[in-house]
Amino acid sequence: MFEQLHPRIAAAILELCAVPEPDVAVCTAMLRTEAGEPVRSALAALDARWGSFPAEGLRTLPGVDSRAWIETLLRFAPVAAARMEGMRIPAAVIEATLADIGSQLHWHRRTHGGFGLDTAWWTTLHLSGSLYRLGRLQFHLHRDPENGPWAVGLHIPGDGALDAGSVDASLRLAATFFAEHFPAHRIDHAYCDSWLLDPYLAHALPDSNMAAFSARFTNVELRDEPGDALYFTFRVPADAQISRLPRDSSLQRVVLERIEGGGSWQAGKGLAPWPVPVG
Repeated sequence: MFEQLHPRIAAAILELCAVPEPDVAVCTAMLRTEAGEPVRSALAALDARWGSFPAEGLRTLPGVDSRAWIETLLRFAPVAAARMEGMRIPAAVIEATLADIGSQLHWHRRTHGGFGLDTAWWTTLHLSGSLYRLGRLQFHLHRDPENGPWAVGLHIPGDGALDAGSVDASLRLAATFFAEHFPAHRIDHAYCDSWLLDPYLAHALPDSNMAAFSARFTNVELRDEPGDALYFTFRVPADAQISRLPRDSSLQRVVLERIEGGGSWQAGKGLAPWPVPVG
């Protein structure tokens, strides 16, 4: 994990992580040098967390900045892939799961206009053996709360429609996957924690895929997260000038009109039984 990597190995890692073309050169240069002490420290932390089913991503480590985290994620990805393969996780699931590293690089560039990664904490879960992409959704197995029952968090990658058929297919895959690969973990419930569960959205767009998705969850607890709607709808920072943002879709108009009207978007955490019922 620490050594200067051969160009062919570096290229294979970038392909495994689906690193987007604009970031290939800088990521290759990272892997073509020996890992420094911050990267070594972060690699050791990821190695120690493997199989621990953390409920939260690893947000900070002393001396590890954004670039060091990116190099760490890339270097640990083939280690995680090999361990998943040893668990008999299908290759397609491994590839889909680790491709989110490249997706996060893409979204960072789109949001901020350059190379970086402000979601490294989130991506550490992909390298812990507890989060997998299964079809349209990602599923994160952990205890909820700490030392409590096993739960599965549902997460929504931003790369496709959220139609009922795709969601149902993903839920079926997940039910089979966790029963096969984690039979000793008796899952008590599932949940989703997202701005899509703000009831204002379902009220404003009652016939939307998003409203249908949020209806799968009950006992929703809300909290203010005013930046989430902007970020996930437009991929802009929370302080973006909304007068310059497009209003081409009904969702874009709803998001901006609520903010302009003095409202604040919220995130909601809702519950569902496991396996999550399909339509």
